[in-house]
Order: sequence, then structure tokens, then C-alpha cells
Amino acid sequence: MLILPAVALSVLALTGTAQAERAPGCADTVQIGSTGYVKKGSTIIASVKQFKGCGKNWAYTYVWDSYASQPGGFSSSAAMVVNGDRDFNSNVNGRNKQDVWSKGTNSLTKCTRAYGEVWGDGNVYWGQTDERC
Repeated sequence: MLILPAVALSVLALTGTAQAERAPGCADTVQIGSTGYVKKGSTIIASVKQFKGCGKNWAYTYVWDSYASQPGGFSSSAAMVVNGDRDFNSNVNGRNKQDVWSKGTNSLTKCTRAYGEVWGDGNVYWGQTDERC
């Protein structure tokens, strides 16, 4: 039986659901740049991260438990922004899905950022990471 110290349990309680940070079909991804946030007013409702791996860039959106647990459901998306333009071919949407990965883009030599959206209460909330060149 595994016994976790009280400190570890309290950290787990604060972070909510564990995030699976591996792009689909690519086990060799690493985060690049800082984490961006999607806010509803001043409340953070999702995280947005950019990853590189398998020769591509990936966007990742994770909807926080506090928003995901609201009645009525929600939708979320992840997409890459390449040289200042949103790459709609990379966009992936999820319905009641807390973690969404974009499609990988062949953009490692370009300026990129990850972009994420969350909607479900009649409004669209968005956030993005810093740009990486």
C-alpha cells in the first residue's frame, strides 16, 4: 500500500485532475515557453501550453476542474498561431473534454504560440502563450 505524506496529498488536492502532457502519437514532447491562461473575468478557467516534439509544434488546452464541473457542459479548443496567423488546420475542438491537443504543425523554424478557447455559457474565453521564435 502506498502512503503519501500530508504535503503531497494537499498538493494533489490543489491541482485537480492530472494533466496528460503528451501529444497524440508523439511521446517525445517538451513544453516550450511559458504557460498561458484562459480567464473568465479574473478567474483562471484553463491553461494553454506550447510543446515541441516529433518535428512539430503542438498547442495544448487544459480546462480546470472548477469550470469543467459546471452544469450545462463546455467546449474547448487548441490551435497553433504561426507567424502571427491562427493555423485553422491545426485546430481541434472537444466537447466536455478537459484536455485538448491541436494537430501538430511543421513550424519549428517559425515564430509560434499556442492558442486555446473555452466556451459554454454563451461566451468565448481565450488565452495564448508567449511567442517563440
